Amino acid sequence: MSDPQQQAQRALRNALGAFPTGVTVITARDDTRDSLVGLTVNSFSSVSLDPALVLWSLSCKSPNLSVFVPGRAHVIHVLADTQKDMAYQFASPGVDKYAGVDYQLTEAFPAPVIEACTARFFCEVHQVLDGGDHHIILARVLRYDASDLAPLLFAKGQMMSLDTCTAP
Repeated sequence: MSDPQQQAQRALRNALGAFPTGVTVITARDDTRDSLVGLTVNSFSSVSLDPALVLWSLSCKSPNLSVFVPGRAHVIHVLADTQKDMAYQFASPGVDKYAGVDYQLTEAFPAPVIEACTARFFCEVHQVLDGGDHHIILARVLRYDASDLAPLLFAKGQMMSLDTCTAP
């Protein structure tokens, strides 16, 4: 059995999991390793409309910390409810995150752009803030697009779609 601190952290995580969130995939280029970076994130939130700012968080243990520095371009993809497998793929360490993923690399924006998402936010890191065991990435939205596709949701440790949720 785990120690009391681990039990308390698990209980807090379970309580926080009662709040449903959307599921995003963040993509960027790592120029130092000449590779593509991608990760699944559900800690995404709007911050400001003027200026247009959003935030998301990244574990202090992430091997991708050095990629997300002020000025760095990245795309936040709000996944559609049909992209559950993609969410798991980008959350899995040691796999080719982009295998079988329909994405584009263009000169117009220096980060991979995944197709068929609910919304996409083309951003640059504005500020990186200390957030305990995570870094909070405050990002300036440079442009965005959105579709009518239903979003993928995450709550109580499970991914789901709007049609699997029951109304109160």
